Order: sequence, then structure tokens, then C-alpha cells
Amino acid sequence: MKPIIKVIIPAFNEENGVGQVIQEIPSDLVYEVIVVNNASTDETERIAKEAGATVLRETTPGYGRACLKGIDYLKKSDPLTDIVVFLDADHADFPEEMRELVKPILEHNVDLVIGSRALGHKEKGSMTPQQIFGNWLATRLLKLFYKVKFTDLGPFRAIKFDSLLELEMQDKTYGWTVEMQLKAAKKKMKCMEIPVSYRKRIGFSKISGTVKGTILAGYKIISTIFKYL
Repeated sequence: MKPIIKVIIPAFNEENGVGQVIQEIPSDLVYEVIVVNNASTDETERIAKEAGATVLRETTPGYGRACLKGIDYLKKSDPLTDIVVFLDADHADFPEEMRELVKPILEHNVDLVIGSRALGHKEKGSMTPQQIFGNWLATRLLKLFYKVKFTDLGPFRAIKFDSLLELEMQDKTYGWTVEMQLKAAKKKMKCMEIPVSYRKRIGFSKISGTVKGTILAGYKIISTIFKYL
């Protein structure tokens, strides 16, 4: 029986990239694409709908809030979801690599698969030095305190829906990705990484593109790691 794979895309003012992202998702693999319009003031919602996505609204800004909105929708949707893929709307990831991302779940019963930019090919300038350092520091702390080896906190990831619900995700902002990884480690879930490609995003990053965003994201990620010790 073909697994039901659904994609959640949090989107805040991503009118320039969201349409391309949706169009490049393998339609024969994915049952439904859910875009969560996270307080956008541009044409993100219209473009996502025209591209064929289900669009939800989360009016309070926050990456984690948008993801939680998508999860709440999946809990009530039919048919029941087997695998959830999280993907950003900025076209920095390669949606067509989704086939490789879900393969370990389908073939080897893995719970969580992280698309690692550190292991894959990064276009020059696609990640800022502070992003690279932040990922390095966070993954070292995860190894030190949670005894799990990751190389990235990349947003492109796939997880069994049952496993995702078991994690009882809570973070509403920048700590979302690391919370998922450390909770999976604490619960002894089967996790792995695969190399993914990464390119310069379309548009301006609201996190790494500003000093304030970078500092807030870094603080939240580190504080989340210590919160669950």
C-alpha cells in the first residue's frame, strides 16, 4: 500500500519562492502539500493556492507556530498521514531530493531523517558564516549532552507522523528543529542524515539576514538544548 506522505511548508513573505518550491515537489510521491501562511503581508497565500497547495493561516509569527498549525491540521485530516516532510519556502533546498529523504523511512524503518547541508553540496554563499558556526556548535552540544551525532539542524527533514506526535513538539520559534532532534534522541528513535544540496535562497532571510535575527535564533537554539537536559 502506498504510504501517505504530506509536506508542511511554513511561509512568511515568500511570494518569490513558494510557487517554485511547490511545483518542484514530486507529485507522484506526495499526497498533499500544506503551506502555512505565517503572517505574510505579500502574495504568499495566493501564489501557494494557485500552485495547488492547501493553505492554512497562522497569524502569530513564529516558525514553530507555523509547523504546529500544520501538525494540528494533519491530526484531523483524512487519509491519515504516514510521513511528514518539512520544507522551507525559500527555494534554497531542492524539493526533488525528497525521494532520497523519505527512502530510509520506507526501506529501513527509520523514524527521523535530516537533510544535511554539511554532508551535501552547498552553493557558495548559501549559508552565512554564523549559520555554519551555529550548526557546528549546536550539533556538538547535541553529541555532548544527548549522545547523538548530527551534522546539521537543516529544515529539510522527514519523519514518521506517529513518531512526530510522540515527540509532543512545543517550541514556537527558532528552537523547533533542534527540539525535534534532541527529543528523538532522548526517546531512542532511529535517526539518520542524508546529504542534501543547498543553494542561495530566493529573497531575504528574516533570521540569518539580520544581526538581531541571528542572535535571537542562536540564543533560542542553545537554550532549547539546555532546557531538555
